Amino acid sequence: MADYDYDVLVIGAGPGGYVAAIRAAQLGLKTACADGRATLGGTCLNVGCIPSKAMLHASEYYDAAANGAMAKMGIDVTPKLNLPAMHAQRIDAVKGLTGGIEFLFKKNKVDWLKGYAAFTGKDSVEVAGKTYRAKNIIIATGSSVTPLPGVDVDNDKQIIVDSTGALELAKVPGHMVVIGGGVIGLELGSVWRRLGTKVTCVEFLDQILPGMDADVRKDANRIFKKQGIEFKLKTKVTGAVVKGKKAVLTLEPAAGGEAETLEADVVLVSIGRRPHTDGLALDKAGLAVNARGQIETDHDFSTQVPGIWAIGDVIPGPMLAHKAEDEGIACAENIAGQTGIVNHDVIPSVVYTWPEIAGVGLTEEQAKEKGEVKVGKFPMAGNSRAKTNHEPDGFVKIIADAKTDRVLGVWCIASVAGTMIAQAAQAMEFGATSEDIAYTCHAHPTHSEAIKEAAMAVTGKPIHV
Repeated sequence: MADYDYDVLVIGAGPGGYVAAIRAAQLGLKTACADGRATLGGTCLNVGCIPSKAMLHASEYYDAAANGAMAKMGIDVTPKLNLPAMHAQRIDAVKGLTGGIEFLFKKNKVDWLKGYAAFTGKDSVEVAGKTYRAKNIIIATGSSVTPLPGVDVDNDKQIIVDSTGALELAKVPGHMVVIGGGVIGLELGSVWRRLGTKVTCVEFLDQILPGMDADVRKDANRIFKKQGIEFKLKTKVTGAVVKGKKAVLTLEPAAGGEAETLEADVVLVSIGRRPHTDGLALDKAGLAVNARGQIETDHDFSTQVPGIWAIGDVIPGPMLAHKAEDEGIACAENIAGQTGIVNHDVIPSVVYTWPEIAGVGLTEEQAKEKGEVKVGKFPMAGNSRAKTNHEPDGFVKIIADAKTDRVLGVWCIASVAGTMIAQAAQAMEFGATSEDIAYTCHAHPTHSEAIKEAAMAVTGKPIHV
């Protein structure tokens, strides 16, 4: 080991990177993690998952007070928005969690190399002017916002912003246009809609939430419209200019046609994310990216260069923090000579709107392409806990193989769908059938009873509908 500074050097301290570093250190490997942010945690903890959830949660309370949900339960209030305080609690949440990662690094003896790493060879990187050699290097540099041609983001001006800028608006916009009907746009659009903003979502496709089950996409569209979000589907944005304190967008039908303009106080560009490899000097390590900008890996997360590994958003697969975390653990274990595996067929996804939207496994459309299926559906309006909580919207849908009854996919819209989906993911990991779920006793009254009822509906025997 005299030739190497570290057994493992992780590039990037996001959910994948910091978890990989901690796990490697736990396994007795001398470990370092390079990251140039002022705080650890990457995009997720600093400007993504965590601060957005803090704003979503706070705005839910305000919306419930301002728009009658509390009044239905006999609580009459007249809320006053204190936006600086709402931002302060967001910042406090981020500070606490990023500080927690720094504590865990110290506890597990992970060295934080403060700076952005670039390869200088197959086993070496430069960080802040100093070169380090490592027996194993894990690339965990995550992803960055996908730019939209003709629409230039400038977060400082707070008129045309990306997801980071949308978290930090100093005042509630009168009108926000969200470009993109995916997870990020709908979550952040929901935050500002609840606080009083008129929100218009422009989506190139014919429906929102691409990649999700068709029933989920359809019902989610209905729910968001009911909440006041306007949609312009099958529409593309060809440009945007700032005029004074407003933005003027140029829109065209996706299939071609006459252009129109749309004015907004704030424009949120949220058309997706792309792998972040800028500045890594991959060529010096003998690595290249594929046509989508991703680093290809084998099932154990090794790249084509021995000793270099990659995980998270920078490799193929869904760009989700929990996927990156699982890959980080598995990769560290593989480096240590153990067997680290991630089942990429069972990666849940969640949209943290109100109600939440979640899914795991195949959509009904995908499952039907593979063979005959059985489908069970149960509405949350028939669930006693949802009823008492005044949460009638949504459903649970279970897709099972028609011959084996094995569960292939579960999709749901419910106030706590993000928590409910864990049961479905665990059941699928163990190869459960719909009958296994149907005959598992669920506590009453809980939202999760809807999963049991949907499983019973697969064989045509739900009780409460």
